[in-house]
Amino acid sequence: MSAGAWVSTSMPYLTPQRDGQPDAWSAELAVRGQRGGQRIVGAGEVGASGEVAELLGVAPGEVVVVRRRVMVLDDVPCELTDTYYPASIARGTRLGRTAKIPGGAVTLLAELGHTGVRVREDVTARMPDEVERAALRTEPGEPVLRLVRVTFDSADRPIQADVMTMPAHRQRLRYEIEIEIETGIG
Repeated sequence: MSAGAWVSTSMPYLTPQRDGQPDAWSAELAVRGQRGGQRIVGAGEVGASGEVAELLGVAPGEVVVVRRRVMVLDDVPCELTDTYYPASIARGTRLGRTAKIPGGAVTLLAELGHTGVRVREDVTARMPDEVERAALRTEPGEPVLRLVRVTFDSADRPIQADVMTMPAHRQRLRYEIEIEIETGIG
C-alpha cells in the first residue's frame, strides 16, 4: 500500500447527518484537507440482478432503485459505488435521481423513516474487468477490492445494499468493533 492510501472506516457512512451537515464523503474530505467529490453517473429503476436480489431480499428481476457513483479523490477516481434500494422505499424519492442529496442518502433514508441498525460487509479481492480498470485508471495486473455492504433496519429488513469497487493499492479498510461483555459469566 502506498503512503498516500486512503484509510476508510464505514461508521460515518452509516449514520444520518444533522441538518445542514454535509454527506459523509464530503465531511471526511474536509477533515483530511483533501479535494474530491462524487459524480452520479446514473440513477433510477432497474431489474435486480441475482446478487442484488439476494442482498435486498427481493426476487431476481424485481424492480429496485439504484444510484451509480464515481468517487474522486484529488482528481483521481478512487471508487465505483452502486447503491441499491427496495423500490418500496425509494420509488419516487430523490434516491432515484441524479441530483446530490443534502446530507447524503443515509440521511434521506432516515427522513423517510428507514434507519439502519445492523450492517453486514463482505470484502473480496479480484482483478477488475476492463470497464472498471478504465474508470478507476488502474494499470493491468492491479487488483481491486470489492466491498458489499447491506444495511438492515430494526425489523431486520434490508434497506440499502452498496457494491463498491476500489483499487486495492490505494485503500486500507479499517474495522473497529465494540465488544459487549455480559456480566455474571463464569
